[in-house]
Amino acid sequence: MPGAYILAHDLGTSGNKATLFDSSGQLVGSAFAAYSTHYPHPNWAEQEPGQWWQAVCDTTRQLLSDSGVAAAAIAAVGFSGMMMGCLPVAADGRPLRSCIIWADQRAQEEAAYIAERCGADEVYLRCGHRTSPAYCAPKILWVRNHQPEIYARTAKFLVPKDYIVHQLTGEFATDYSDASGTLLFDLATRAWHQPFLDALGIAAERLPTPHPSPAIVGTVTAAAAAATGLAAGTPVVIGGGDGSCAGIGAGVIEPGSAYCVIGTSAWISVSTPAPVPDPQQRTMTFHHVHPQRYAPMGVQQLAGGAREWAWRVLADGDLDLDAAAAAVAPGADGLLFLPYLMGERSPWWNPRARGAFVGLAMPHDKARMARAVLEGVGFGLRQILDSLREQVPDIDALRLIGGGGKSRLWPQILADIFGLPIHLLELKSEATSWGAAVAAGVGVGLYGWSIAAERSQVVQVVTPNPIHRQRYDELLELFTASYLALAPVYARLQ
Repeated sequence: MPGAYILAHDLGTSGNKATLFDSSGQLVGSAFAAYSTHYPHPNWAEQEPGQWWQAVCDTTRQLLSDSGVAAAAIAAVGFSGMMMGCLPVAADGRPLRSCIIWADQRAQEEAAYIAERCGADEVYLRCGHRTSPAYCAPKILWVRNHQPEIYARTAKFLVPKDYIVHQLTGEFATDYSDASGTLLFDLATRAWHQPFLDALGIAAERLPTPHPSPAIVGTVTAAAAAATGLAAGTPVVIGGGDGSCAGIGAGVIEPGSAYCVIGTSAWISVSTPAPVPDPQQRTMTFHHVHPQRYAPMGVQQLAGGAREWAWRVLADGDLDLDAAAAAVAPGADGLLFLPYLMGERSPWWNPRARGAFVGLAMPHDKARMARAVLEGVGFGLRQILDSLREQVPDIDALRLIGGGGKSRLWPQILADIFGLPIHLLELKSEATSWGAAVAAGVGVGLYGWSIAAERSQVVQVVTPNPIHRQRYDELLELFTASYLALAPVYARLQ
């Protein structure tokens, strides 16, 4: 399809990013439109689906206009999106309430109910996740328990990208990666797990049909064409959840290849041919965007967010904290930082964990505190890496994407703490969009899967310093011991 283009939409938490790629995978242009999140109660987080649709329409029109690409030249539209949302819609796709998004934690009782009815260990082994209120099923049950009139009128429960796909095509569909964030999807059979649905009283008809991420699930309708500027009949590919699309964008498809994302939060994920449960349930497993792969991962609650907090608190005139931290020796002169400013997920799964500087002494200054923050994030990620390597021992390098990859110092700290080469990529900031585009391109035959790695070129390899690694191995033991010593204190803090 010479001259054909792929339009990828990435429905993130802060807004929608539309990105255009040509037939060789080159970035042509992008456009962004913001939308808002509402917090009606503590631990609640909701968004209005009408704002998503408006953002998709606006960015599509802007991108087509700015690029000069004709609508007829778009070979496919594909998607990535924030995962684990809960949007009840009527049979015509009309939203019945605002969307309960991934960050919402209201469904604590419903998560406990799922653990009781289905068995927490069985849910983890079958679906790849702990029974947390973050996932879709507890939110669906919350709607049933607290808004029964809405539940009764609900034809389907959708995540954000699947709602936009319906707006474009009139079809109800989801993909394996988003389905794997529901606590209702059997990773091995790639289907809704009927025994869990029966135990919870959720009808399978209220869930969209799961498809492989490259599946064409419909075409742009005349009404959607009028709203977006796209050509009616343009193929629409279902795509995947943003976490899974990021792996494709990083070029991580072949089994054993792995990547690390450092954004506000952080995660490490590896590609595997089968689900990889952890006996201690420290990690989770999503389905990969590739139809024959899985994505075991561990997630750190705050990474770039911890750095942002520290840089704000430690700000001092013209002091360049990055340069100052780089001038400090590894280990920050015996200062450790526990980055648990918003609790922690992997490996501790402790929402009551708190941040801490351990070992503060009079000689410690802002430069040493800054370095300790970067190292503390690295130690937390090393714990995740070690958990994954117990099941997938052949991880020999990590591709780094997200804002953390733009730092000059952090990749070296990570290489030294991990004892692995860190590969910096050309497409750091576009990885999620590129992953959605790859799935769409594969779906219409414009791309092969190999283009993901070809276009996610490694532009720099940061190798570990063996002397620093030895020092960090010693400090990792103290880092872990510090958390274990403080855990009883965290449980008593209000």
